[in-house]
Amino acid sequence: MTMMSTALPSPRFTDPRDAPVLRWGILAPGAIANDFVDSLVRHTDQRVVAAGSRTLERAQEFARKHGIDRAYGSYGELVADPEVDVVYIASPHSLHEEHAMLAIAAGKHVLIEKPIAPTAAAARRIVEAARAAGVFAMEAMWTRYRPQSDVIRQTVENGLLGELRIVTADFGGAAAFDPASRIFDPRLAGGALLDLGVYVAAWATFILGTELEVTARGRLAPTGVDAHAALILSSAGGAHALLSAGVDAATPVRSVIAGERGRLEVSSPFWDADTITFYDADGTLVDEWADTFDRPARQSLCYQAAALARYVDAGLTESPLHGLDETIRVLEMLDDARRQIGGAEPGDPA
Repeated sequence: MTMMSTALPSPRFTDPRDAPVLRWGILAPGAIANDFVDSLVRHTDQRVVAAGSRTLERAQEFARKHGIDRAYGSYGELVADPEVDVVYIASPHSLHEEHAMLAIAAGKHVLIEKPIAPTAAAARRIVEAARAAGVFAMEAMWTRYRPQSDVIRQTVENGLLGELRIVTADFGGAAAFDPASRIFDPRLAGGALLDLGVYVAAWATFILGTELEVTARGRLAPTGVDAHAALILSSAGGAHALLSAGVDAATPVRSVIAGERGRLEVSSPFWDADTITFYDADGTLVDEWADTFDRPARQSLCYQAAALARYVDAGLTESPLHGLDETIRVLEMLDDARRQIGGAEPGDPA
């Protein structure tokens, strides 16, 4: 009888520089867009050819910083550029639907920062428009495309943990209360669930799938948005995810994935972990995987861009690792959790 290996698998790693080259346009050149372009320039052969902002001056400043050829003072001009293949939408999530629809109507592929929209209903409209137009659309859930995620994916699929029992994940930070900020203003789709909860909810669906029932409790900020949310996600098979997200207290930002045969401990922050440690059911250390690719933190944004380029080259219209139906389902769960907590709906006046 052949014994199953207990060693953690190696990631099925493909160098981001080997991906087919697309021409990228950047919509809304803020902090995350800056890191995204920097990662592409450092680690891929992707071409960033245009940037668009609400003002020409801001677009030109961003373009000069990154050596981008063209700058536009409106988003409409950016998406109309015939030299742009794909638009990276980095605006606040309260504006994602408007900007995604603009790019899709222009026939562009889209990579939309997370969450793809403030509500599941808005996400469905984006998905329906992209599917009708036949363009590629993907939420920028960048953690799915990092090498560590493939180590976890293979470990679970290969049965090294046995039948899954518990997934835990937390993501919390202490934000100073400002009723006009995007974190606390319901008109800007504020709240912990949309800011940080999308990470933990998408982590749970990554491990356990999308057929999960939601139980939620939380605390509201003075503006009515959720300041903290604690979620139990329950599968029909008896597995559970215990999740927390908050903007009112810093937490360790770790994850544990536990099954009948053992557990994985994913180092902090779990969405950018350097190490994954495997223990057997008795708590004995079995193996450890360490990231040696030297693309820490947001330098890892290049992986999702390279994946998108490969998918488009293959004729796909959505990601096989994080499909649009899963993206919608995560937002359905966050909608459900927010309503159980009693938080203000995105877009409500403060």
